[in-house]
Amino acid sequence: MGMSQGLVTVAYIIAGILFILSLAGLSKQETAKNGNIYGMIGMVIAIVATVLSIDLDMEAWIYVVVAVMLGAFIGVYTAAKVKMTGMPQLIAAFNSFVGLAAVLVGFNSFIKIYTHVPVRDVHLNIELIEIYIGVLIGAITFTGSIVAFGKLHGMIGSKLLSYPFKGAVNVILIMASVILMYLFIVEGTSLNALIYLVIMTVLALYLGWQMVMSIGGADMPVVISVLNSLSGWAAAAAGFLLSNDLLIITGALVGSSGWILSYVMCKGMNRSIVSVIAGGFGDQGTSSSTAKEEGEHRAISADDVAEMLKQSNSVIITPGYGMAVAQAQYPIAEMTKKLREQGVNVRFAIHPVAGRLPGHMNVLLAEANVPYDIVLEMDEINDDFPETDTVLVIGANDTVNPAAQDDPNGPIAGMPVLEVWKARNVVVMKRSMGVGYAGVQNPLFFKENTSMCFGDAKVTTEAILNSI
Repeated sequence: MGMSQGLVTVAYIIAGILFILSLAGLSKQETAKNGNIYGMIGMVIAIVATVLSIDLDMEAWIYVVVAVMLGAFIGVYTAAKVKMTGMPQLIAAFNSFVGLAAVLVGFNSFIKIYTHVPVRDVHLNIELIEIYIGVLIGAITFTGSIVAFGKLHGMIGSKLLSYPFKGAVNVILIMASVILMYLFIVEGTSLNALIYLVIMTVLALYLGWQMVMSIGGADMPVVISVLNSLSGWAAAAAGFLLSNDLLIITGALVGSSGWILSYVMCKGMNRSIVSVIAGGFGDQGTSSSTAKEEGEHRAISADDVAEMLKQSNSVIITPGYGMAVAQAQYPIAEMTKKLREQGVNVRFAIHPVAGRLPGHMNVLLAEANVPYDIVLEMDEINDDFPETDTVLVIGANDTVNPAAQDDPNGPIAGMPVLEVWKARNVVVMKRSMGVGYAGVQNPLFFKENTSMCFGDAKVTTEAILNSI
């Protein structure tokens, strides 16, 4: 005899509260560690309560234990091995598993209906709708996430997928899905219904593939977030099918928080979610005339940068993906400490989409023990640049690009950026004069108050640190 229904409900309520506390904790750097711990405890309670609530024979127990152990091993191993720069890929990969799980749960539920001929009533119709929607969202999430993983990992080229009448194909696919849903529900318990479900699954797998193949590099972080949201809704659909309240709650939490995150990121890029999903952004810059160099840039040595920083009263450091790749956060933290000891006011300016995910830079800086109170968001610090002596831009490009304000026809037009060029001096640390993720040349590099310090961000920062 399994755990009583009352106890399961109590366990689910506790787990649900822990998941909400987890999300709340993850919204701030200071509480993020606790947020993760709440989530882990909640998930252990959820799994244990679910397994104990069903009567299983010995053979079934072996399958469950093996599956849990295998899942735990894969999760721990990949999470321990992944670098911070690989975090978005990891999220994309894990999203694809959720999508696949939703598809399998949907098919499993249908086979159950198909093998036990049920009474034809309104409950059956609702269950069939749940099955259809769960499989549809799950299949789109599955292939979409795999393509996102491939693009971020560099296994799939970042060139956008485009062919004639692509928009029309999408409309036809969506209409076909609606018609198939009607036919599936009418057929309900026959073999034909299974055929309709399989056809829809194939169409949805194609739709997910095409959707993400059509989206350019600069929009990839938003896509990950949208897929994260979709994986939540797929999990919620699976929860309805399995009559599992906690899965519905968790799915809804992941779905809605993923959607809010996508909205925040779109606002940070001045884009609409619709235009991101419609695709075709993040690729225009490379072919536009702005990708040419515009004038002369001034190179500067690490020793000169160190001297400039020591002479400054106020310094703002603006990190980007380049800092993450070079793992330069440790020498930067050390350099910040030294400068602050010498009485220099050092602060960090973080753009909402710096790196590959919101919070990416904050986590890296926290990892290197940079005090939380000097790490500020764009809105908090953007007005302070005119009163700043030196700005150090480390591996950031599109988020500090004045073309967002000056070039109304460019691909990043209207995107809110950190107005670093308003400071007295700007030092840009980069490997080369190459363009950023959006493929747009950055006029900042050619401004009179800008100096370029070339080289690997970590090596350069260490050289500056030694000079200081």
